[in-house]
Amino acid sequence: MTAAPAPWTVDQALSASAPELAAFQDEPPQMRSGAVGKAGFLRIGFEHRGNHTILTNLDRRAPYMVQRALYCDQKMPGLACIFLINTTGCVVQGDRLALDITVGPRAQAHVTTQSATKVHTMDANYAAQTQTITLADEAYLEFLPDPVIPHRQARFFSDTRISIAPTATMLFSEIVQPGRRHHRLDECFGATVLSISTAGARPCGRTLFIEKLVIEPQRYQMRQTGVMDSFEVFGNLIVCTPKDKTDRILERLGADVDIARGLAFGACRLPNDAGLIYKVLGRETTQVKAKVREVWGVVREEVIGVGLPPPFLWR
Repeated sequence: MTAAPAPWTVDQALSASAPELAAFQDEPPQMRSGAVGKAGFLRIGFEHRGNHTILTNLDRRAPYMVQRALYCDQKMPGLACIFLINTTGCVVQGDRLALDITVGPRAQAHVTTQSATKVHTMDANYAAQTQTITLADEAYLEFLPDPVIPHRQARFFSDTRISIAPTATMLFSEIVQPGRRHHRLDECFGATVLSISTAGARPCGRTLFIEKLVIEPQRYQMRQTGVMDSFEVFGNLIVCTPKDKTDRILERLGADVDIARGLAFGACRLPNDAGLIYKVLGRETTQVKAKVREVWGVVREEVIGVGLPPPFLWR
């Protein structure tokens, strides 16, 4: 029987084949890419037991870490809440990170991060992460990490693969900031390349949708119509849920472009009745986070039948 490949070798192979990263295959002089301490993986599994969802599977390798599941949502007391932790506090050149989340039948989980994902300046190679998310029948997952902050000359590759049963629901969010714009002028849209892809499929393997964003601020002007214009923060939400729930959610989501407020947002359907995709642009991260929370609340109400608890003071 052939041994399964190490988790971090998957993103090593995927990112090595990405044409936008072809120029960045050199090795860092400090420590080769994917070395111990730079090749982290995290496997977490949730199962429904009684009135609660519990964390039944946890396997990790530094710098990834997760502690116990928390039950801090008063509106959904059985919801297992997990904070993903990177013990290094940042992502650097040569990092290879792999995340695997499995949500069993009827299980309900909320996964977020302990802070923003800070992708540091790079002068060799790149950083890569793969995320594999599997939802069984009637499973419910909120995957809402804090924003990605790419520093000047950052090179970051992210590939997310979602396998979702027809009766399951997943809310998947990504927020990308323009960089450390208040640090120095060339930090705003100063990253070299950000490659972010997301694909959804049924358990049988049938493809539902694929989306890929390649952001190269040094090659293409970001401040133009059709790209970012006067906006600076980008939010992307994918809601995979049955069609009847998608219809109800879409009825409650508006669309607008308000240059004066510095906010633009709107939603459309995903192909193959997979759900919907919602995009938001803002000049400030707080604006984008507020719209993400608004959509999150609508999804909760239409899928679960309960609202969101009050936000934490520090969020």
